Amino acid sequence: MRLLALSGSTRHTSTNTALLRALQAIAPERIRISVYDRVGSLPIFSPDLEGSLTPLAAQEFLQSVRDCQGMIIASPEYVRSIPGGLKNAIDWLISTSFVIDKPIALVHASHRGDDMLQALRTVLATVSTQFNTDLFLRLPLLNETPERIAHIVGVPANRLSAENFLETFATFCRECAPCEPA
Repeated sequence: MRLLALSGSTRHTSTNTALLRALQAIAPERIRISVYDRVGSLPIFSPDLEGSLTPLAAQEFLQSVRDCQGMIIASPEYVRSIPGGLKNAIDWLISTSFVIDKPIALVHASHRGDDMLQALRTVLATVSTQFNTDLFLRLPLLNETPERIAHIVGVPANRLSAENFLETFATFCRECAPCEPA
């Protein structure tokens, strides 16, 4: 199972990115997680830049989404909303057909951010028929260092919750996969 973990943060020491990396570290061997933490490097989406004019950074991002079997998204809240970099990344996706049936779930590294999460849920339910609104992992990690976050995620109770989230999401992704021809 190939999953793409998309961080909506542009911050180098982002708690959401650190949470995704901690999930990557504890994922069972059969679940491979690639963390994409470069939303800040994507050019601003414009329909004029689609097709053969798509910038390399956007092409690479789109390819990583195309190649995965599911996406996990983690994002901070900026001014009670979706950060601009994450919204821009989603804008790059909406002109492609492969995101429509892509399984997507959310994780969140804060006890706050409900307004952003609601807005993000609305956007994701619009762009993907396979956005799983019921599957969600939240750990209160605000103001923790990446090293501390890895430790917190590794605490037995948290690790069990995280592993259950990953296993449940992997099962969901398999159920969403189109049937292979016989």
